[in-house]
Amino acid sequence: MTREELEHAIRAACDLTDETEMIVFGSQAILGQHPDAPDELRQSAEADMAPKHAVAKVDLIDSVLGADSLFHRTHGFYVHGVPIETAVLPAGWERRAVKLQNANTRDYIGWCVEAHDLSASKLVAYREKDREFVRTLLQHQLVKAPKLRRRIGELPNDQADPQRRERLTTWLQQTLRELAETRR
Repeated sequence: MTREELEHAIRAACDLTDETEMIVFGSQAILGQHPDAPDELRQSAEADMAPKHAVAKVDLIDSVLGADSLFHRTHGFYVHGVPIETAVLPAGWERRAVKLQNANTRDYIGWCVEAHDLSASKLVAYREKDREFVRTLLQHQLVKAPKLRRRIGELPNDQADPQRRERLTTWLQQTLRELAETRR
């Protein structure tokens, strides 16, 4: 997905739902902060988002703009309407969200989860594709390890207990060592 496609997705979701603000929280949220993100980070054809003020409309988004919809077949990407509550995000993520608003969004707003918050959320999921996504962010220095470590510490206790946080910080340290070795 490109930044322009994400902007189109935001515009389409807002038009469909009669809402003016969307929260973008899947991997493609990275395009809000890093419009020219490396290709490895832009492989997904899916933009996960939810209306900021009308979460009940996620099903409408998913049915009209989602996978295998006419929108998807026409444009080659789709919008996955998902409640924001499905994402595990660090405390305060809302204050750090990156505002994406321009002529291409028709001045609608896409609140894109900030890169360090997105990385912490991806690590909680701990799927191979999510770990690889975070590894690529670290490799390209789009996220900084100390800040990511802090965000891991800010994850909600009910979703990331001390053992899980320890596993995530251990993974982070190991990945940083591996990246340092490949740079030599």
